[in-house]
Amino acid sequence: MTDAYRTVAERATARFEVQGSEFLGHVAPVDTVEAAESFVEAVRDEYADATHNVPAYRVPAGEPSERARGSEPMLREYSSDDGEPTGSAGKPALNVLQQREIRNVAAVVTRYYGGTNLGVGGLARAYSRAVKEGVDAAGVTEERPHRSLVVETEYDDSGTVRGVIESSGVEFDADYGERVRFDLRVPVTQVDALRERLNDATSGRVEIGR
Repeated sequence: MTDAYRTVAERATARFEVQGSEFLGHVAPVDTVEAAESFVEAVRDEYADATHNVPAYRVPAGEPSERARGSEPMLREYSSDDGEPTGSAGKPALNVLQQREIRNVAAVVTRYYGGTNLGVGGLARAYSRAVKEGVDAAGVTEERPHRSLVVETEYDDSGTVRGVIESSGVEFDADYGERVRFDLRVPVTQVDALRERLNDATSGRVEIGR
């Protein structure tokens, strides 16, 4: 799976009121079901005093290793009304992600009830609006599938390894402990070439895992 796809550029939150009820549309880019669930739980924890926290997400269902080999994963699409009338919250939120053709994304709409019932139609419009405005605040970007790699090396080779990683232009974090560890986010199409470069540069002394 190397085709580009649309997702949100960053985490963002949009806020507005409808007849006294406050709505907050939170969105975030995520690559796995686990990351989506983690985002949903984090929002629920942060806004535990809210009346509702309605989740919706679209993420690949396959394992990262399968996606790295080029298998096209099915999308896992999930939503919940979280206590709102059936079909008034989760589905409208998910529909926005589908209609915008955005994936690898999670959304949670937080609602603080304001004392006025909005009805199913009013709720659907409000939950849709919250996700739309959250997506607009985050911005939409085109991405290509990535794979996470962990590269570990001794200090003697760390400068060489870092140079190869930096020259490749991939995202990474470095941790200098007993050994040096680099956590990389590599476009799937570059994984094999980068592995080869790292092994060649260190005569095979580098350890590469995921």
